[in-house]
Formats: sequence, C-alpha cells, structure tokens
Amino acid sequence: MRASRLLSILTTLQAKGQVTAPELAEACEVSVRTIYRDIDALSAAGIPVYAERGAEGGFRLLDGYRVRLNGLSPAETDALFMAGLPGPAAALGLDGAMSAAQTKLVAALPQGLRANAGRMQARFHLDAPGWFGESEEPPHLRAIADALLRDVRVDIRYQAWRSEKRRRVAPLGLVLKGGSWYLAGGVERNVRTYRVARILDCAVTDESFARPDDFDLAAYWRAATERLEAELHPNNATVRLSPLGVRLMEVWSQPYVRARTRVSDEADAEGWRIAVIPTGTTLWHAAGELLRFGPEAEVLDPPELRAKMAELAEAMAKRYGASATTM
Repeated sequence: MRASRLLSILTTLQAKGQVTAPELAEACEVSVRTIYRDIDALSAAGIPVYAERGAEGGFRLLDGYRVRLNGLSPAETDALFMAGLPGPAAALGLDGAMSAAQTKLVAALPQGLRANAGRMQARFHLDAPGWFGESEEPPHLRAIADALLRDVRVDIRYQAWRSEKRRRVAPLGLVLKGGSWYLAGGVERNVRTYRVARILDCAVTDESFARPDDFDLAAYWRAATERLEAELHPNNATVRLSPLGVRLMEVWSQPYVRARTRVSDEADAEGWRIAVIPTGTTLWHAAGELLRFGPEAEVLDPPELRAKMAELAEAMAKRYGASATTM
C-alpha cells in the first residue's frame, strides 16, 4: 500500500511540478503527517525531492528528473485506454495522434498488461448524440481546436438567434454535449458560449493571449448549463397529475425540471397528486411542455396558463372533429 502511495506521490510531482502537502494528503487519502514521512522516505531512497517554503511553497522534483512509466494496475491501464475513445479525437483531428500515443503506451507497459491493452476499445463505444439525433460536424472545429491549443485568438462570424455577429474570441475550451460542440471563449472580460456549428466563418489570428489561471472549464460549463436551464424555466405551474402522469413526469421531463419538481406525498380519492413544475418563459412554451401529458395532467395555476391549455385543447378538438366529419 505504501509503495503504491509513494509512486503516486512521485507521478503527481512529475505531472504538476509543485504540490503542497495538504494537496498530496487529499489525493492519497492520508494525513499531512503521513505525507511528510513519505517525502522523507523518498529522499532517503535517493529521489531528488525538495521543499520550497513560504505561502506558495510545496514539494518539487529536481528539474529534469523523470519517473519511468511503471507500477500501473490493470484498472489504471483500462482507464487510460478508456480515455482514448475515437469519436471526439477524430472530430478534433487527433485520431492519428491518439493512435500513436496508445502504441507508445502499450510499448511502455509491463509485459503482463500488454495483452489486455486493447480490450477497452473492444468493449466500449461512445455515441455522443442523443437518441434520434445527429452528430454535428462543424467545418471550423479543427481550426478552433488548433487555436485553443496554441492560445491564439480567432475571428468568427457567428449566427446568433436574431442576427449575425462578428467577434474576436480567445478560445478557452471545447465541450461536446449531446453530439454538439460548444466553444467557451473570452470576449473582452467575459466568457461566452458559442455553438461551433453556428460559426459561419473562422480565421485563426497570430494574436496570442494569456489564459486565465483561475479558469476551470468543467466548473464554467456546469455553471453555464445550470444558468441556461434556469433562464429557460423561470416560472412555476401548479399541476394535478394522475398516477400515470406522475410516472410520465419521470420519463419525459428534462433533468433540470425533474430535479426541481415538487410532487405532493398525498393523493386524492382518485389517486391524483399535486405537483409544482418549473415551466418556460412564455405561455406557449409552458403549454407545449404540459400538453404532452394529455388528459393525465390538469393545470390549476397560474390562471393564464390554465386558460391557454383550455384554448389549445378546444382548438385541437375542433380540428380533429372537423377532420373526422370530412373523412
């Protein structure tokens, strides 16, 4: 157990350059005191690890010292090859580089792990788009990815909801969600999100930029999606749901709506329950989301949404009634 921890400390120092004792303790799930003992053991074994003191100090390896790739467990080997799923890499133009990297990794693995190196590709496949959706192939994706890796700005012409816009953007990250690629880009002092498929023109410039040290792509994307979902569902509707309607809510609702829907624990004599459901920005949006439940849902509040539901139901009844009499 300790040998594995010592190797983990070594590879962490090699990968990150300088790491504090509390950070190592958290990563290894041990106390800070244990980390200090491990560092002493590494030093006693001749490993050139030294400490830099001060508020921004930590442990470092002597510049130029490298740890050979060994000590990988079978699960760790599987995880490395799981990260090399081909779809996104091919979209970014990195499929050749990924294949070469995996070949080098196999050559560096211990003999006992080489036989199983390809089993992850044989057993797992990533199909990013949702059901019945198509994967986008934006023509400017590879150019943006290249600018992203080189920290240079791009000039884009972008099709927004209302009009075309031109922007000079500092690419900070690319995200693949539901088969669509999104660019997190810095514009002036803000970070904005652009759907790459809506970028009509893209020119990579020679203007470099300093990537913000505190920018966390995963955290930004999580906050951006939560903010978007909240903006799309700013209102609430009080709805009476049948037993089937409650089950349909679990199947049909978006994750954001489902997580924030409050369903009463008590049911009436017919088994119907009261639910408070987040709804869209307009009556049409809200009504469209609730019409899918058909007769299994009854809007109680707000009154204007209930009236819109009644209006649409009456219009549909007239439409289908007229069709029946002419057939």
